[in-house]
Amino acid sequence: MAPAERQLHFNLFIHGCGHHKAAWRHPSSSAERLGDISYFEELAQTAERGLLDAVFFADGHSAGAVADGPLWFLEPLTALSAMSRATERIGLVSTVSSTFYTPFHAARLVASLDHISGGRMGWNVVTSMFDAEARNHALEAMPAHDVRYARAEEFVDVALRLWDSWADDALRFEREGQFADPSRVQPIGHRGENFLVDGPLNVPRPPQGHPVLFQAGASEQGRTLAARRAEAIYAVAYDLTSAQEYYRDVKSRITAAGRDASGVPIMPGLVTYVGSTEAEARAKQRELDVLLPTEDSLRQLGQFVGRDCMDWELDAPVPPLAPLEEFSGPKGRYATILRIIDAERPTVRQLLGRLAAGGGHCTMVGTPEQIADRITEWFQNDGADGFNLMPPSLPGGIDDFVDQVIPVLQKRGLFRREYSTSTLRGHLGLARPMHTRA
Repeated sequence: MAPAERQLHFNLFIHGCGHHKAAWRHPSSSAERLGDISYFEELAQTAERGLLDAVFFADGHSAGAVADGPLWFLEPLTALSAMSRATERIGLVSTVSSTFYTPFHAARLVASLDHISGGRMGWNVVTSMFDAEARNHALEAMPAHDVRYARAEEFVDVALRLWDSWADDALRFEREGQFADPSRVQPIGHRGENFLVDGPLNVPRPPQGHPVLFQAGASEQGRTLAARRAEAIYAVAYDLTSAQEYYRDVKSRITAAGRDASGVPIMPGLVTYVGSTEAEARAKQRELDVLLPTEDSLRQLGQFVGRDCMDWELDAPVPPLAPLEEFSGPKGRYATILRIIDAERPTVRQLLGRLAAGGGHCTMVGTPEQIADRITEWFQNDGADGFNLMPPSLPGGIDDFVDQVIPVLQKRGLFRREYSTSTLRGHLGLARPMHTRA
């Protein structure tokens, strides 16, 4: 089949030993290697072998419950710097918080990595969310949601202007004259509500012009920021219906903002269990689910559903729950739990496993062909332009996807058979932004 004009995009979301909370407990996990950069280099090399667009690190600024498993280990920008030297084409995306960094600091770090990698860097813009993080940055609590997003808008604007503070042709390298032309390096003179930034940046303009701006946010402010600024978007969607609601809404907002919506890929998170048969795939899922600490998992489920679950029988169906309109707690997660129960009729143990691996993100369990069928359905029906892969266990989960699912999608003409570019912008089909004077 000739390649389709529109192609899928895939990022590998690297998280510890995998996205299942019990993955680190498996006897064959890589828990002891989380401080070994070669582990992450090997994951990036696997993603590159699969011709994926990028690898991605989330980030947080508090340690969490350290007894429950690895939340964070290596600082992601530091790790990506090393990973860039172990790879050639794969994009490199990191979360950087607009609440805890300054625009100059973030712009300098990300621009440096774009130079180091030869134009493969992306920045996932987040506002952070937990008070425990705030208290590590001289704040008693997180600023209000609206305040964080207003700061993020200004933060992104300043970073973009800093990257533009050097013209593409500013460097001269004239050994008897100028290293750089001062007329092509300009201060930005920013005076805003949150930041005072003179500029210029002390790193020349990045190879990509601007590193690719990723954004994830389901709130009204998050969708507005994505529509105005994001060049690629991470999303959360349990099923195709919820994916379509988000996809169509955000694409319409992008169009209303005067931008080309077809050029901004939306990539929901995707958890996959791949087997030669569906039974084998479900066995892999159960193998991780049974490693969950029962009491802790039931206690957490009780918090999610607002009732005592400690005496629930693990291998029996989930007891009836109150309808959404009668639930007084956080409704987003509760609505997802109700959808999982309605669609999958899981046992209690299976529900605990679903919540432990990806939470509200889509989970696909089956053969390579079955998973490729569902990916194709989402791709062709306004559900996704690609996916942010969240393997339940690493490295096995990404090995399975690269070696078994990718070839099926390639045969269908939905995914590349080789890289045609060497930058993250190129992989995503994004134009290099024109230089604008700061």
